[in-house]
Amino acid sequence: MEEILTAYYENNAHKLRRLVDQILKRFGRVSDREDFYSLANEVFAEVLKKYDRTRSFDAFLYSCLCNRIKSEIRRRSRQKRRADLLTVSLDVPVEGAEELVLADVLADRFDLEKEVIGEDSNEAVQIQKYLYRLSRRQREVVLLLAESYRAGEVQQILHMTRKEYADALSGIRSYENISVLF
Repeated sequence: MEEILTAYYENNAHKLRRLVDQILKRFGRVSDREDFYSLANEVFAEVLKKYDRTRSFDAFLYSCLCNRIKSEIRRRSRQKRRADLLTVSLDVPVEGAEELVLADVLADRFDLEKEVIGEDSNEAVQIQKYLYRLSRRQREVVLLLAESYRAGEVQQILHMTRKEYADALSGIRSYENISVLF
């Protein structure tokens, strides 16, 4: 067991970290790898206790790590979905009144459109100048991004390729265009 510990934990647990990185590649981009390195340490300790020398330690550790990491990623995904279920849209129809939505029945004097597009607002004038400088396509992208659509969704809605989307973003972010906002 001593040689196994030495192999995996020498040089700042390089071999164990490399194994975790190899597994995480299968799942795409994973944030906070340090959590998974900590998880790997727990799994490593459990595997050392269970290891019966009937097969390779590396293979046994790899399979246990894969299962545990997969379970952790699944658990995190479920938590995200559960949080999404708790959100309520202000555009939900009110029961018994099909023509009303939740936003219509909430008492509020704040008017987002007036705040953003108000004619006497200096910021609104700057925003209008900025939007005027953009091409029609760039304005469509900006408006969808302002409505919280993700890049992939914008590309799909506007039937754009990645290159076209990148070009549109480049123009949207160009100093020449955004300088009117300062």
